Amino acid sequence: MKKLLLLPFFASLLGAENVTVKITKDIPYVYTTDSGKKVKIERIQDVNNRLTDDYTKTSRPCPPFCVQPTKIDPEIKNIEELELLNFMQHEVKDGTGVIIDARLKSWYELESIPSAINLPFPIMLHATKSKAEQIFKLLGMTIDKDGTWNFSKAKTLAVYCNGVWCGQTHHFMTGILKYHYPKSKLRYYRSGFQGWKLLGLTTIVHKEIKKK
Repeated sequence: MKKLLLLPFFASLLGAENVTVKITKDIPYVYTTDSGKKVKIERIQDVNNRLTDDYTKTSRPCPPFCVQPTKIDPEIKNIEELELLNFMQHEVKDGTGVIIDARLKSWYELESIPSAINLPFPIMLHATKSKAEQIFKLLGMTIDKDGTWNFSKAKTLAVYCNGVWCGQTHHFMTGILKYHYPKSKLRYYRSGFQGWKLLGLTTIVHKEIKKK
């Protein structure tokens, strides 16, 4: 795996020596871009912090909220937090990769992983061939003169939903594989948003909910 783009020397100059809760012993934080703005991804520094929202739940009705298989497909790579951060620092940064939040729009707007874009699973699951073509073109697919869908320049997608109890990524993958998006260009972040939050990593609020 490629090293995250943050040298310890420069990290020290930026005050990393004062970071109590690092991502790894050598990585205090990393940077990405979300909606054109630079975002610092770090863990919450309060060692007494506790989750207080829906992601504190241990049990949900199953079905539909059942524990998901570790692998969606033998040919689709699984990733976790360090690999996703690495993905942000390389593929997302150089434009060859996209982080996909497969949850419904209302959940994405409330809070998401930095740099992720929202492509709700029902759109992909129920897409017609014409709709899939439109989506795939936005993701870098081209069409050859003979009409063949050419995925050679298609972006690698790192897909997540709510967590190990959430089947939305599975539904998303079912839809995208129906139209033969290359499995080699798909990544499954199984721990999802709950896993991200459990580590106290930075999140983005796209639409603030104002209290009445």
